[in-house]
Amino acid sequence: MEIDLSAFHFLRPLWLWLLVPAALLPLVWRRRNDVRARWRKFIAPALLEHLLVGDTRTYRLQPVHTLAMLLAVGAMAAAGPTWEQVRPPFSQDKAPMVIALALNRSMDANDVPPTRLERAKAKVLDIARSRKGARTGLVVYAGTSHLVVPPTEDPAMLELYVPALATGLMPKDGKRMDLALDVAERLLAHDAAAGTVVFIGDGFDATSREAFIAKAKASKQQLLWLVAGTSKGGTVRNADGTVATDASGVPVTAGFDADGIRTLASDAGIPLASLRADGDDVVWVQRRAQTYLAEMDEAHREPRWQENGFWLVVPLLLLVLLSFRRGWTVKWLPVVVLSLAFAATPDVVRAADTGDTAPQHDGWRWIDAFATRDQQGRWYYERGDFATAAARFEDSMWKGRAQYAAKDYGDALATFSQIFTQQKSETAAFYMGNSLAHLGDYEGAIKAYEIALKLHPGWAEATANIALMKDLLKADEQTEEAHQQPSQGQDKEDAKKGKGAQQTVVTMAPTEDVWMRGLNTSPAMFLRQRFEQEAATPSVPSVRPVAAGPSASVGGAKAAVP
Repeated sequence: MEIDLSAFHFLRPLWLWLLVPAALLPLVWRRRNDVRARWRKFIAPALLEHLLVGDTRTYRLQPVHTLAMLLAVGAMAAAGPTWEQVRPPFSQDKAPMVIALALNRSMDANDVPPTRLERAKAKVLDIARSRKGARTGLVVYAGTSHLVVPPTEDPAMLELYVPALATGLMPKDGKRMDLALDVAERLLAHDAAAGTVVFIGDGFDATSREAFIAKAKASKQQLLWLVAGTSKGGTVRNADGTVATDASGVPVTAGFDADGIRTLASDAGIPLASLRADGDDVVWVQRRAQTYLAEMDEAHREPRWQENGFWLVVPLLLLVLLSFRRGWTVKWLPVVVLSLAFAATPDVVRAADTGDTAPQHDGWRWIDAFATRDQQGRWYYERGDFATAAARFEDSMWKGRAQYAAKDYGDALATFSQIFTQQKSETAAFYMGNSLAHLGDYEGAIKAYEIALKLHPGWAEATANIALMKDLLKADEQTEEAHQQPSQGQDKEDAKKGKGAQQTVVTMAPTEDVWMRGLNTSPAMFLRQRFEQEAATPSVPSVRPVAAGPSASVGGAKAAVP
């Protein structure tokens, strides 16, 4: 390990004042225990030397000396010696990403099995799963462009919508990459971290080529392009798998302009790759995104110094071992007893000061000497151990997010409700809606989203979730009617036979299978309606992600739905 002495300094130099008592302690002890100094007032110096027994001038290592050294080394460790700069330990180290997926008709070609679109949809999910802890959004485009999922850390969001995507959802056919770039830019405009936009498609619109090149060169985000298709082209398939034909019955084929795509990518300065059957394309995207984030972060980040005082723990431990010498144990006994009493403090469970219902632990742990509870929680959160993170966090918003990520929706609802009561936060109201939606209370979720919209007018994610909740309510109503109809028919038959009064129909809650089947069909209907409405509206509302917590390292709030 090389130390740059020119950059060496202490982060907390006030701790160095402890060096003064560390230096004075042996001197005071020596003076107090000096036999000559005590008897000099009573016995003449010439006579005193002959009355003393033993060599009192011999200096030996005493417990006070090791105590002074412990105090000195501990002071230097606490002062925070440093000589190198590093990234902040809990900064946002994942690049935000928006995937722009083409839904033009030629994406149904089968030259990339099973079709270009199906392969592309699989890659969207693979990219999202490989980016654990990073935010990934989804935009679709053809003749128009629309937001599907804003940047979110939850891959389940994409797993909900991506399977429902089809070329038939788009109001107008085309390959308007410039419109998709506009939507992606709005999603990433307010993000502090450097973002990446990944286009997945099989071509471009020649009429908007120059406009796209100009926007790509002016973009502050990194642009990547995964191309779907082969030079031989393929036959276009319908949604049911049959071959698509034109009005005269001739099969429809889709070409592939490889040279034109290379030229456009070169002119716009966009790295290009092809969709592959293996995972090399996913790794390529991930590495490009992280490299770009590191380069931009290095250019803009403020200098932060690495704490290197922990290296002094080794000499501290050696000094402690040296203290366990013959005849010293009794002298150190009070210090040992106090240390054990401090370390054995009971782990008291209490409610948080903010009123959270989840218990927090007051007991001291050794890790508490090196990291705060919120830092410990963030460490577990970034590694996917959300339950442990929720137990560690003291910050209410982070605790709620960890509970939500751990799928503990009941506790998450209680935490966010408490935050909303105290702070009237639109983010807390939004997460209340998410939690209620996962708990199956769609009406309650709608009310929570409406509160979030009042506090943050024009919030696209809240508006989209309200529409989805209404669709799910309709699906539940249809399911209930389907359950009721056989019972009603049986009641009428029983009445005709005179088997007694009409029985009361008990509405059964839909089973998980019924609920999932309704959920799988609802997103397609919801997206088709929304795309048509947005296409009919000339102005697209600006999407501004809302911070999900007070930490600046956290990105936009998740537009999570069940």
